[in-house]
Amino acid sequence: MAVSGLIMLGYLLVHMYGNLKFFQGQEYFDSYLEGLEDIFYPYLPHGGALWILRVVLLASLVAHVYCAITLWRRNKVAAGYTGGKRYHSKQNRTGIQRSYASFTMRWGGVILLLFIIGHLAQMLPNWLAPGGPSDSKYERVVNGFEIWWVVLLYTIGLVAVGFHLWHGFWSALTTLGQNRSSTRKDSVITIASWVLSVVIAGGFLIVPFAVFFFGAGS
Repeated sequence: MAVSGLIMLGYLLVHMYGNLKFFQGQEYFDSYLEGLEDIFYPYLPHGGALWILRVVLLASLVAHVYCAITLWRRNKVAAGYTGGKRYHSKQNRTGIQRSYASFTMRWGGVILLLFIIGHLAQMLPNWLAPGGPSDSKYERVVNGFEIWWVVLLYTIGLVAVGFHLWHGFWSALTTLGQNRSSTRKDSVITIASWVLSVVIAGGFLIVPFAVFFFGAGS
C-alpha cells in the first residue's frame, strides 16, 4: 500500500506541475499536452508512454484500494477481539489512536475515487463537458471552471486529497521504516506531510480558483 501510494504521489506532483502551465496561455498549454503524446517517440509509438503510465497508475490504484479494503477488514476483526480498542495510546482516552485525517481516510478515499472518475470524465474529449464541448483542453478547463458547482466539487475533492496525503504520506514512510520519532507531533515527517498536502491540494486549486474568481483564460 505504501509503494502504490508513493507512485501516485509522484504522479500528482508531475500532474500539478503540468496544470500550472495553464497560466502560460492556451497555445502553450495545448501544445504541452499534445507533446506528452510523443514522449520517447520513435522508440515508443505515438501515445505509448502515456498508455504505459496509465497502466501503471491503474495498477497502483487497484492495489491501493485492495490493500485499503483488506486492512479495513482486518481492523474490524481486531476490534472485535479487543472490544473496539484497536490501539492503546496515552494520547487518546478512548484507546483508539487516531487523528482526524486517519479517521476520515476510508471515506476520504471514496470521495477521492469519485473525484478521479469525474476529473477524467471532464478531461476526456467532450465526454463530460460542463460549460460546453471543445477540442482544446485549455478551453475545456476554462469552460468547466467558470461553473460554480464544478469548482465546488473540485474543492471538495482536493480537500479530500489533502487529508489523504497528510495521513497517507506519514503512514507510507512509517511503513517503510523511515519514521523513527517516538512522538509523532515532533516528527519531521509529520511536518513534511502537512506541507506536502497543502502544496499539492493548493497547487491544484490555483487553476479553478483563478478561472472562477479572477476570470483567467477568458
